[in-house]
Amino acid sequence: MQLSLSPESAVPLVDQIVGAVRGHIDDRLLRPGARLPAIRQLAERHGVSRFTVVEAYDRLVAQGYLQSRRGAGFFVAAREDAVTSAVPATQRQQAIDVAWLMRRALSTDPRLLQASVGWLPPSWLDSEGVQKAVRLMSRAGEGARFGCYGEPNGYRPLREQLRIMLGGLGIEAAPDQMVLTLGATQALDLISRFMVRPGDTVLVDDPGYFNLFGALRLLGAHLIGVPRLEDGPDTEALEALAAQYKPRLFITHSVLHNPTGSNLSPATAYRVLQTAERHDFLIVEDDTYGDLSPAAATRLASLDQLNRVMFVGSFSKTLSSNVRVGFVASSPALAEQLADIKLLTAVSTSEFTEQIIHRLLSDGHYRKHVERLRSRLGEATVRTARMLESAGLEFRFPDSGVFIWAKVPGEEDVSWLAEQAERHDIMLAPGKVFRPQLQPSPYLRINVAYANDVRLERFLNEALAARG
Repeated sequence: MQLSLSPESAVPLVDQIVGAVRGHIDDRLLRPGARLPAIRQLAERHGVSRFTVVEAYDRLVAQGYLQSRRGAGFFVAAREDAVTSAVPATQRQQAIDVAWLMRRALSTDPRLLQASVGWLPPSWLDSEGVQKAVRLMSRAGEGARFGCYGEPNGYRPLREQLRIMLGGLGIEAAPDQMVLTLGATQALDLISRFMVRPGDTVLVDDPGYFNLFGALRLLGAHLIGVPRLEDGPDTEALEALAAQYKPRLFITHSVLHNPTGSNLSPATAYRVLQTAERHDFLIVEDDTYGDLSPAAATRLASLDQLNRVMFVGSFSKTLSSNVRVGFVASSPALAEQLADIKLLTAVSTSEFTEQIIHRLLSDGHYRKHVERLRSRLGEATVRTARMLESAGLEFRFPDSGVFIWAKVPGEEDVSWLAEQAERHDIMLAPGKVFRPQLQPSPYLRINVAYANDVRLERFLNEALAARG
């Protein structure tokens, strides 16, 4: 059994051993019944303490990968081959339900009012700037590498530009600490593939990003929701849940949280990082909407400097949902592992689209475009807030961003309202889809960029008035 352990890695040695052994078993390099090296032998071979090996083996026993036989050692346990067999049928069905919602959100039916989608209207994005960048690249010969795969980590000049961009947020990241991806979705998928095995506990925001929940369920993860407050995660709940469940990851939004629109406060950020240190888990900070924040905001990665935090960003929500470029920044060791997984699962991402993003960032075009988006969103938020107040919904007025998280008074679950809206060709996402276990919720996510439509105002007023 070949293990590659790094004491300098941000991943604890115990987690490195657990992940490596599970990988050997999942890849059939270790078969059921195979005996693992003795604790002392493994410790001496890799220069780690016996206590580290004991804890790693105990975790693998608890997760069903190993069996302990008194006086004989540790052996690979018999396990079902298919990953889906480790995922309860209810979790698979919940993942499918989320996929149905995504298909509906991606509908191109012009009659459908997409009042709850997670992106801006195409007319708000920068298709003109993208087209101009393509023309300039073609004339300059920059796009001549059509017949080549890109670098494993992605187009290096863009990673150099991202180093400058992240530096403006107070995050120091070298280009080799970044992996370019097919939007934030692939970044989160690479992290999940690397970190999560069936039965692992993952902490997530409650409410949070429903597409992520569906993907984690398919991996067989045990999702535990951390209540989201106005200033970030409920740190008392986070402490208690971390002590009880020993999670591998906590995946969260800090800036313009999806779906509540709230921002992380500095005090809460420090407490979150302290909890991660005490209970030895890593944090994934999804900053997909962060560029739309008009004011300085607190980010976990700027306080932690990519020690325990992996930072995910994307340009799909600001420039173009079709030119899908995102990235993950992490410690050097983790970035190398994620790049390997990217190679195995996708080979590479499109260098051509990464060149487009690089040009728009480096010539200052992106900054001006985002400033216009922020102003437009501010105006749309004021209009939407007035409409929702008139309809009788309750909400916290967001500082900025795309969403208003609106509560229907007197209701425990507003799925009925979403079902009625569907019959009126209006796509509304009920609050339950943003909860880890699809628990009932009285909230709706409203996208302010789509809400200035008389059909939505009329429907909400009539449906809620009829409800009494």
